[in-house]
Amino acid sequence: MSQDSRNTEHPPSRPGAEPVDKLAPDAESPAEEDLAAAFVRETEVIEEAVENGKKVRRKGIYLLPNLFTTSALFAGFFSVVAGINGDFTAAAVAIFIAMVLDGLDGRVARMTNTQSAFGAEYDSLSDMLSFGVAPALVAFTWILQDIGKTGWVVAFLYVACAALRLARFNVQIGSVDKKWFIGLPSPSAAALVAASVWTFHSFDAEAFGFKLLMLVIVGAAGVLMVSNIRYYSFKDIDLKGPVPFVVLLAIVLGFVVISVQPSVMLLLLFGAYVASGPVMAAMRKVKHAPPGA
Repeated sequence: MSQDSRNTEHPPSRPGAEPVDKLAPDAESPAEEDLAAAFVRETEVIEEAVENGKKVRRKGIYLLPNLFTTSALFAGFFSVVAGINGDFTAAAVAIFIAMVLDGLDGRVARMTNTQSAFGAEYDSLSDMLSFGVAPALVAFTWILQDIGKTGWVVAFLYVACAALRLARFNVQIGSVDKKWFIGLPSPSAAALVAASVWTFHSFDAEAFGFKLLMLVIVGAAGVLMVSNIRYYSFKDIDLKGPVPFVVLLAIVLGFVVISVQPSVMLLLLFGAYVASGPVMAAMRKVKHAPPGA
């Protein structure tokens, strides 16, 4: 081999010169590759699931239903921030938006067959903020703080009852009749509190009587969440089957009526649902009471 060939194949190194592979701008060191791979591996979600009657270990999460859950979580956090800033109308509306998004994530998961234990836990934590912390804080910052210690104690009672309600619901899945909720659902309790704040704040109702009324509403909503009173769940309604035309007409009229005065109509709607539980419980008790009792 000639001297020229050797110089071409093995160019002489110069003092301080870097190897050619280290000068490549797109090269990535093995240490950096190992760090990225370790980060992905250690933060990966792995859960056991039953598929075709067999237990399998599944990696990753489903994006679509968790996007709805994240949106509901954002709406709940926005409600908290709006309440702290004194924008109580926006805070109440955000709770209703969170309620709609919370209803969609579960249905989307069932429709697309993307249910998971991670999604259920994430949804429960989102509900705790949107339907537990947010309504209590909005009610407290608007009017309950004027009552002093009693106001924040009742607000905390609501938060604690919401947490207990969600925990009980999680462990009772599959063991109760799907037609009924045991205790007032937390979204409905939050809707009652949010609609009350929205309505009374819109009419500048800040007299002492309204403060006591909000105290009763928040406290009663909390207690009803952990009660054994049954509430109709509407889960047995077949949304895929055909319905008479008058049903669609009634839904359209309902939207029209709500749009006339949203805060008042939503308060009446959810107030009626909250009252339906105790009323039906009292009717069942009277019906099954022994004669002459």
